[in-house]
Amino acid sequence: MNAPLLHAAPQVQIDGLTLAYDKKAAPVLRGLDWTLKPGQVVGLLGRNGAGKTTLLEALLGLREPQSGTVQLFGQAANALDDAARARIGYVPQGSDLFENLTPAQLLAYFKAFYPRWNQAKVDGLMARWAIPADQAIGKLSGGQQQRLSIIRALAHEPDLLILDEPVASLDPIGRRDFLRELVDHVINRGTTVVFSTHILSDLERVAFNVAFLKDGQIALQSPLDELLEQTRRVTGEATAVAAFAKAHQLATLASQAAQPGQSRLVLRGSWPEALPEALLLQTVTLDDLFEVLT
Repeated sequence: MNAPLLHAAPQVQIDGLTLAYDKKAAPVLRGLDWTLKPGQVVGLLGRNGAGKTTLLEALLGLREPQSGTVQLFGQAANALDDAARARIGYVPQGSDLFENLTPAQLLAYFKAFYPRWNQAKVDGLMARWAIPADQAIGKLSGGQQQRLSIIRALAHEPDLLILDEPVASLDPIGRRDFLRELVDHVINRGTTVVFSTHILSDLERVAFNVAFLKDGQIALQSPLDELLEQTRRVTGEATAVAAFAKAHQLATLASQAAQPGQSRLVLRGSWPEALPEALLLQTVTLDDLFEVLT
């Protein structure tokens, strides 16, 4: 599997992004900074209303920042040239297809805009996902329409793929097929992928990195395996927990409710081999991290 080109120029560079739904509303994103290198696969996590879709729309140049900058491939996201636009794929939460067209007509229309259009991929996915090419899109099921949106986004083999809840309307089999396609034919060719989903089990199958959006900023971004390996929930007498964290330079990610005189901290760092018997250490899951970090 291709690793990110860590010394290459960022494909996504966001600096100080502040953005509200309208000028009178409080900002949804507040001075947000974010960098994505070529080949990174990042799962974007946050509570409903945290601003995930707003952030992805800002990436696509669909929302004008109140302050800060958003750049893709070194260009302003809201002023990309045609060549840069042709390097981006996007699957929105809901279908944005032309319902009066047939899938064949829709795909033929978009093919004209993309010099790297892979017709063999389109034909293979249309057949494998059983999408009727000559039926009006408006008469397709919601799952079929979402599959068609995915095919449209993958057909030109983008360098940057932005997925906003792409499998929300798919059944488990449809989700499995999409994730297999994503791993086998998108991630392996070095595409940078931003994947927003509330189905954490799906994200664990494809995301090598996770980014947690909270209070309008990226609260934490890390390789998922590394984050799970380095993070523990520690419970014990308050002063003992504090002394243990300080002695081993463990970062506190969250503090959770505990009995009087006790502390329960979610700590991250390099763990010593010998652990105090008075402390209870527990591993954490991605669900646990989602709860404490968002």
